[in-house]
Amino acid sequence: MSSFSAARPLSEHRMETIHGIEQMKATAREACAKDRTLGLVPTMGALHEGHLSLVRRAREQCSAVAVSVFVNPKQFGAGEDFEKYPRTFEADRAALEKLGVDYLFAPPSEEIYPSGFRTEVVVEGLGERLEGRSRAGHFQGVATVVLKLFEIAGPQYAFFGRKDAQQVRIIQQMARDLNLGVEIVVCPIVREADGLALSSRNVYLEGEDRRAAPALYRSLDAVRREIEAGERGAARLLATLRRVLEAEPRVALDYAEIVNADTFEPVERLQKVCYALVAARVAGVRLIDNALIELVNGSFRATL
Repeated sequence: MSSFSAARPLSEHRMETIHGIEQMKATAREACAKDRTLGLVPTMGALHEGHLSLVRRAREQCSAVAVSVFVNPKQFGAGEDFEKYPRTFEADRAALEKLGVDYLFAPPSEEIYPSGFRTEVVVEGLGERLEGRSRAGHFQGVATVVLKLFEIAGPQYAFFGRKDAQQVRIIQQMARDLNLGVEIVVCPIVREADGLALSSRNVYLEGEDRRAAPALYRSLDAVRREIEAGERGAARLLATLRRVLEAEPRVALDYAEIVNADTFEPVERLQKVCYALVAARVAGVRLIDNALIELVNGSFRATL
């Protein structure tokens, strides 16, 4: 892997918008020929501060940055919100140019999935539970499009947010198994002032529903406090998660689990690295959140 490079000045910056795969491949090859370290931030657009934090991290670490904007139909299940998913391309483009992104890759769907497309990427053993159980086919769709983006852009680094912890773990496994030569950089969750994890779907929430949504954060924060007080048993911590969530009548819990961060299998007691994971619906809007639990200098700590 190339070493990290200093961020570039933003003066007189001009971002290149690319729609075709062959043009993106050629651009990436040119960057490589100039010995530039390319970082990729894959997105579905409707950019918020969470996405922009990934872009800033990429600019710090890489001498060239590409951001993809593609609403991937293969990761939406039947009855999900593909058609109404927020699309704010012009605002996204302006925000990315302001941050000094070099290349915006925004392919049409027929470019990524041409007629006759038949291939699907399955990472076995990590995607059957939790999000994979609740959203059948979701992770296959994510892995397939991310593999295509890695092949097209050829980045040395790719940047993802920790909010989608299970998704990130699957992408890490895929990159390792297939020798893709890309390092997956996992970045912190970015939150609203009341703790709600940023998500493009938050725009669907209004009024009392929006005020109820931070219950996910409050449940994880309650677990954090119990861990700091010495609790190590998963059953007690899960009971706390559920108690806080069930106290908010507008929240319909999908799952709450504490899992090993490598296998995403449930644990009975805290291990060296774990996740506390929650998923719920508020007014039909599906939200996920997590806390990363780590053993540091002999003590467990939870990072929200």
